[in-house]
Amino acid sequence: MNPARGAPNGAAAYLQALVRCPSVTPAEGGALAFLEGVLKGAGFNVTRMTFNAPGTPDVENLFATIGRGPPHLAFAGHTDVVPPGDEKRWSHGPFSGDIADGFLYGRGAVDMKGGIAAFLAAALAHRAGKGGGTLSFLITGDEEGPSINGTARLLDWALHQGHRFDAALVGEPTSQRAVGDTIKIGRRGSLSGTIRVTGKQGHVAYPQLADNPVPKLVAMLDRIARADLDKGTDHFQPSNLEIVSVDVGNPAFNVIPAEARARFNIRFNDAWTRPKLEEWLLAELGAAARGARFELQIEPGASDWFLTRPGPLVDTLSAAVEAETRSRPELSTGGGTSDARFFKDVCPVVEFGLVGDTMHQVDERVRLADLDRLTVIYRGFLNRFFADA
Repeated sequence: MNPARGAPNGAAAYLQALVRCPSVTPAEGGALAFLEGVLKGAGFNVTRMTFNAPGTPDVENLFATIGRGPPHLAFAGHTDVVPPGDEKRWSHGPFSGDIADGFLYGRGAVDMKGGIAAFLAAALAHRAGKGGGTLSFLITGDEEGPSINGTARLLDWALHQGHRFDAALVGEPTSQRAVGDTIKIGRRGSLSGTIRVTGKQGHVAYPQLADNPVPKLVAMLDRIARADLDKGTDHFQPSNLEIVSVDVGNPAFNVIPAEARARFNIRFNDAWTRPKLEEWLLAELGAAARGARFELQIEPGASDWFLTRPGPLVDTLSAAVEAETRSRPELSTGGGTSDARFFKDVCPVVEFGLVGDTMHQVDERVRLADLDRLTVIYRGFLNRFFADA
């Protein structure tokens, strides 16, 4: 491979510095310290804070703001990354930030230190023009983790400090094939749970003396797995329920177990709410239980769907994309959950960033040309968003 000549600058330099910070969830790894230094140097008022909760690790977060008055735009992102896996399988070290053949390599290059680096470069260039309005960064180290001590609490803190946001942009890697082809205007919600059916242990040759929970659990699972939750809505694909495990913990062939469990996840659209889904589950499971004793346990951390309908924010970002790419972006609500959901009840929010084809993989990398293009789009978006400020 041929290393790129010369030192990187702009977004590439910021990204290289961030990738070299081993910020595997929940470690800060120096990433927030780097951002703090750059933002303070550019005149931002920066606050670092650590949140914690019982049974969860401490998480460091950063809030930075500059300017005054409306409109107030928040850029949200995360510097934490997933583990690199077997580092020997990487062609460049996962925290090296090496540049070769037009790519910058490293864990987080796409998800989502690249988005942060591009927006940072765009924001500093925009602020150099001394425009009006207020711009803030909400950066967490808890997106790849339980998402308890991160964006949700950081946003709540900012609101209690008197900040009022008119719009938010989350820099997740939303593009599918080329930078600018997709904007996320929503995501389905996620609900996970465990079904526990209890019976009576006994010998398989004497079933009349036992109570086998397995067939009852199978019948319950069959009912909810076959259910047609909905046909989809105007902006969302259909909701789906997936059984992810069935566990008995029985190593013997001649023993009827005393208990059987199953775990599931539901990705749900705007036809549902979490309470409505729980009510539906209990009714369906009860109908199939045939007198079985069962419990339904919903896991903490369930997330709601969010949707920002096409309007000023979506139109402004779409215009910035089209000005650079000459193509109108697709508006999507596909994929998993993200921290954008925490802005749902605060202000309109969209997600837009790099192509995500290598995120969480060995040799995660970003094309430098893509990083430059994203920076240009972010800059165009900022110019349009603050045009009347």
